[in-house]
Amino acid sequence: MEQSETRAAYDAVAGLYAELFSDVLTTLPMERGVLAAFAELVDGPVADLGCGPGHLTAHLRSLGLDAFGVDLSPEMIALARRAHPDLRFDEGTMTALDVEDAVLGGILASYSFIHTPPRDLPTVFAEFGRVLKPGGHAVLGFFAGDDPEPEPFDHKVALAYRWSPDALMTLLRQAGFTEVARMRREPHEGERPFHHMHLLVRR
Repeated sequence: MEQSETRAAYDAVAGLYAELFSDVLTTLPMERGVLAAFAELVDGPVADLGCGPGHLTAHLRSLGLDAFGVDLSPEMIALARRAHPDLRFDEGTMTALDVEDAVLGGILASYSFIHTPPRDLPTVFAEFGRVLKPGGHAVLGFFAGDDPEPEPFDHKVALAYRWSPDALMTLLRQAGFTEVARMRREPHEGERPFHHMHLLVRR
């Protein structure tokens, strides 16, 4: 799916999405733990890429990080700005970030790159590497699969892909990243029947 289609799809559901997910971290202790560890490791500004309504950006700020959000959807950015007027939110794309080279201490990409066509993911990870300073960290959240090839599935909002953590890590290494840790959990009741994975990597 092309970026314009993904943008339109998220614009159309922005309000419902914010209603459903803005307080989702309260029920996700494992994810909170990953973000807490990330916060201890980061030195410098943090970009929450694919920030949606800004709930994770706000959580990162509550952990003491200088965090800002970027999202493809202008409707999501509008919601984020209204909900968190003290934080910075910019419309933008992960394939061409409006960020200078080697200035970020960290990147959070929580289930936001899952809509990226597999052929374009190396470009996204190269862009992550460009904006992160040496030693910077990134956390990537995604739905995990066992097949070495990315598995497309109906995300309801927009076409998405499940990734084998090892296959994704291969692409990340090619972009100059090393693995620090990974967290894999079973789906909770009411969630999609997929494993949830978070990779913590260092530039």
